[in-house]
Amino acid sequence: MNGGKKELFSTKVIAGRRTYFFDVKESSNAKYLVITESKQVGETYEHNRIFIFQEYIPSFVKGLKDALEFIKG
Repeated sequence: MNGGKKELFSTKVIAGRRTYFFDVKESSNAKYLVITESKQVGETYEHNRIFIFQEYIPSFVKGLKDALEFIKG
């Protein structure tokens, strides 16, 4: 059971030995983004997750764009 959380969208990006999942979910009162990094460690997989709630997505996207612009030079 998923505790009332509904998955609305999911996609993945494979980057070498890591896989990133971008899942949009909806709880009873809001939508949110879950970014999961999965990497193999020995014979198991390690997962790290970031939860970004709908009201903070614009700030998160701005921070990501700023970081990408810095990388580009």
